[in-house]
Amino acid sequence: MTVGILYLLATLGLVQGLKLMGEPSRARTGNLLAAASALLALVAVTWASYRPESVGAHLILLLLLLVAATVIGRVWSYRVPMTSMPQLVSIFNALGGLSAVLLGVNQVLAMGILPANRFGSTVLMLGVALGGLAFTGSMVAYLKLDGRKLPRGNRLHRLGARMLLLGMLLALALLWVLPDAFGSLALLLMLVAVASLVYGILFTLPIGGADMPVLIALLNALTGVATLLAGLIFKDPVMLIGGILVGATGLILTVQMSKAMNRTLRSVLAGSIKSARGGAAETEEQVRPVTAVETASMLAFGKHIAIVPGYGMAVSQAQQAVYEMQGLLQRMGAGVHYIIHPVAGRMPGHMNVLLAEANVPYASIHGMEEVNDHMDRYDVVLVIGANDVVNPAAESDPDSSIHGMPIIRAYKAKQVVVFKRGMAKGYSGERNLLFERPNCRVLFGDAKESVKAIIDELKRI
Repeated sequence: MTVGILYLLATLGLVQGLKLMGEPSRARTGNLLAAASALLALVAVTWASYRPESVGAHLILLLLLLVAATVIGRVWSYRVPMTSMPQLVSIFNALGGLSAVLLGVNQVLAMGILPANRFGSTVLMLGVALGGLAFTGSMVAYLKLDGRKLPRGNRLHRLGARMLLLGMLLALALLWVLPDAFGSLALLLMLVAVASLVYGILFTLPIGGADMPVLIALLNALTGVATLLAGLIFKDPVMLIGGILVGATGLILTVQMSKAMNRTLRSVLAGSIKSARGGAAETEEQVRPVTAVETASMLAFGKHIAIVPGYGMAVSQAQQAVYEMQGLLQRMGAGVHYIIHPVAGRMPGHMNVLLAEANVPYASIHGMEEVNDHMDRYDVVLVIGANDVVNPAAESDPDSSIHGMPIIRAYKAKQVVVFKRGMAKGYSGERNLLFERPNCRVLFGDAKESVKAIIDELKRI
């Protein structure tokens, strides 16, 4: 009875925590509540597994593992810089997938517990397969995000991935139709586990860096589904409900982010992107440079200012300097808004995390859809580290590879300043038509240093 109450409280806390995390102003509270619910679930599992005859060595081992995991998690979370937060998310997701694999393998190989029917066997195999895919897929995503050199995805990788997927699906179908067709369930489980681990690598290699937010959301969803299946096997309500919530929200987020990029999920997973046609991708942008002094002058006379952050801001770690500039502009009487594109950065919510770390007020942060119809009200828009998400070609050039992708309509503002290190194009390889607009200037240099130079000039005005 007591264990059931603990499970119920842990489940309700997890649901409420996830709900709170959907609101930026209450996300911290939601995170703490979800963590406390996970701890409560661990207590319930330990209590339910209590056996007086094995309380000694097993309990000590469990406590040592929990303490070690807590220390490692805390150290990682505190030491990882904000630019590496997507990598940390990938590592945590990988560990979730690995846990699903180990749970299934341990039940059959170590404990010798075999499912009682074909449904149980199929659920076990599917959980191990999804966990293996999530583990190696997340590890490849981590290496990509960390800038490690990996083999480029090619047709051989895609062919191998499809063959492995087909093989696993056929094995699962045969297991369901003819459960006695395989002599050893343990051997089949190991084959599925190995195949899923290899498939995760081949599946992830072709996917490009700009598609990482979609990939991370999808892998997170797969880990959720694997947790759901593990909950079915072990009859654990917290794992079951948590897996349902994580899997469902991850899939919804994956679809939404694909739409925000005007890409089908299939094209993202295939690692493909439309090739540009015509002269737009073949000629260089004709830009007009601007200095920090001129930019500071624009800002000093502006009353409504917008900042569009992108991955370049994360790379240069400019968020603290940008927040300082925001405070200075507000003291000068200007209103400052941050406008975030759904796929900006390298993971879902990347820009929100960066701005939260700089203590930017939530009221200053707006989604693209909130302000796009009113961009002409802004006197100055600062585009810091973003490229494709502000390219007017997405709306005006039918031959562009990004045509149809929703963008932030920075070009409608009275003046636009784009912060860039050089003339490198965005992920699409398209010429950015924003740079050629008469109201657009480009400030070359490191974003953080450029913002600091603007702050110095504003203080002199």
